[in-house]
Amino acid sequence: MKRSKKLSVLGVVCILAFLLAIGLTGCGQKEEKAEAPKEATAEKAEAPAPAKEKVLVFGRGGDSVGLDPAYETDGNSFQVCDNIFEALVFYADESTALEPGLAESWDISEDGKTYTFHLRKGVKFHDGTAMDANAVVFSIGRMMKDRNVKFLGDGYEIPAQERPPEYWVSMEMDDIVGSIEAVDEYTVVFKLKQVNAPFLANLGMDFADIISPAAFLKNPKEFLRNPVGTGPFKFVQWVKDDRIILSKNEDYWDESGGPYLDKVIFRSIPENSVRFLELKTGNIHICQFPNPQDIKLAKEDSNLILPTQPGMNVGYLSFNHTKEPWKSNVDLRKAIGHAINRNAIVDNLYQGMGQVAKNPIPPTMWGYNESVPGYAYDPAKAKEYLEKAGFPNGEGLGEINLWSMPVPRPYNPDGVKIGEAMSADLAQIGIKAKVVTFEWGTYLKRQREQPEDMDLFQLGWTGDNGDPDNFLAVLFDGKASTAIRTQWIHDEYHDLMVKGRETIDQAERDQIYQKALQIFFDECPAIAVAHSTVIWPAQKTVKDFKLHPTGSVRLKNVDIEG
Repeated sequence: MKRSKKLSVLGVVCILAFLLAIGLTGCGQKEEKAEAPKEATAEKAEAPAPAKEKVLVFGRGGDSVGLDPAYETDGNSFQVCDNIFEALVFYADESTALEPGLAESWDISEDGKTYTFHLRKGVKFHDGTAMDANAVVFSIGRMMKDRNVKFLGDGYEIPAQERPPEYWVSMEMDDIVGSIEAVDEYTVVFKLKQVNAPFLANLGMDFADIISPAAFLKNPKEFLRNPVGTGPFKFVQWVKDDRIILSKNEDYWDESGGPYLDKVIFRSIPENSVRFLELKTGNIHICQFPNPQDIKLAKEDSNLILPTQPGMNVGYLSFNHTKEPWKSNVDLRKAIGHAINRNAIVDNLYQGMGQVAKNPIPPTMWGYNESVPGYAYDPAKAKEYLEKAGFPNGEGLGEINLWSMPVPRPYNPDGVKIGEAMSADLAQIGIKAKVVTFEWGTYLKRQREQPEDMDLFQLGWTGDNGDPDNFLAVLFDGKASTAIRTQWIHDEYHDLMVKGRETIDQAERDQIYQKALQIFFDECPAIAVAHSTVIWPAQKTVKDFKLHPTGSVRLKNVDIEG
């Protein structure tokens, strides 16, 4: 009460002082004193309110491995690269149809072996250097084993490779690309050693992104942590296992619209449930790979939307084909195939967001072989194959190591839980399987080395370009390259992969791949587990975010409302 009275008295005093001031203002020098406040008021009214910075926070399950698109293979790396870099050709929104990219047009010779690309003029890298023919020759040429390239003028000296460019090697690009030449400042010619049907589509993939030669040559070893491209966003900062920050490219060449966001933050939040909670509380705008059970909660939340895309993907379980008994014992592999209850895995862990796989390519892709039955869950048959393999009830096999993915991916919502389910299934036929996992980067690195302590391993794939070759050859043709992660070697299968690439007619290629899928089923080099439906809940304030069949995260046209 006392405080209230004091305030009341003080208020009266202030009012009197104010009235007195008005009175004084009205006496003498009226015009001069009145003008200044009017001008100041007018200036305040005309000044626009500062625009609120548009920052989108993308919550994902793991960190990137690196940000040099030629050398990475994981989706978490490509998600960021998709916004920093660009390729000669683009994939259309929500499809793998090809559109002009950094090349505004191209010509293909009648024999299908010469591709001439006409580049856009005036495009700049984020460091201000020009995107020109020499930059294209450098970006693609650095992956070539023989470096059969020709620059315009002095060009660049391409440094030695620090490590093999896995995509380039696994896709046998050195056997396809004969030479690359900068004909003039904005014209690049690729001459192929042989006809390659998927070649143009392959150039839309991340590994074929065009980078700044100047930025790369400053420190080739550090470019993967300091990337420079032509994309709608520029790299700002990378806090390992926490966040990657990009900022708007104010000088972006495409004036048709976007980028609208000022900043993008890719946050690493490994736990699916925590990531979804962060979405619910508004700390992130998009939630990658939620737990399937959280989709129902997302549908009930009026503040969320559910961007959805049928998955062009496969999650699979494979064998270490560099060691026995997995290398040569087909019956043992088939025993595993019939022991895994894939229906239960899809029902309980995918929870409506997937379908059991029969083929290692999704049913939406041409080349799919409907007649392949897949490996039905049949423990009795699994035991028959196990005995035929020479390991009745698992005797003599010993404990095996089942490597399980540590991060959620579109094709695998929870690798460890799926590994545990598989281990329980194998125990039913007498096989003891220990679930093993590592940090994601370590997992990928060690798996590629085909170590002795790895027997079975989980991996998967989201298609890069809509071509069956991108699944069947890149994932499973071990004869083509030591970079193929399964390292399964089968002569007839390999010959079909080669034939598929060298055949232009799609109907003929369709038959080739169906035959290859029959061999895949008969030999069981890997077990296709599931194709998933991709659903990434987002805040309803996020506008024009679209999922892409390739798993790309493209934010150029995305905006935030409010």
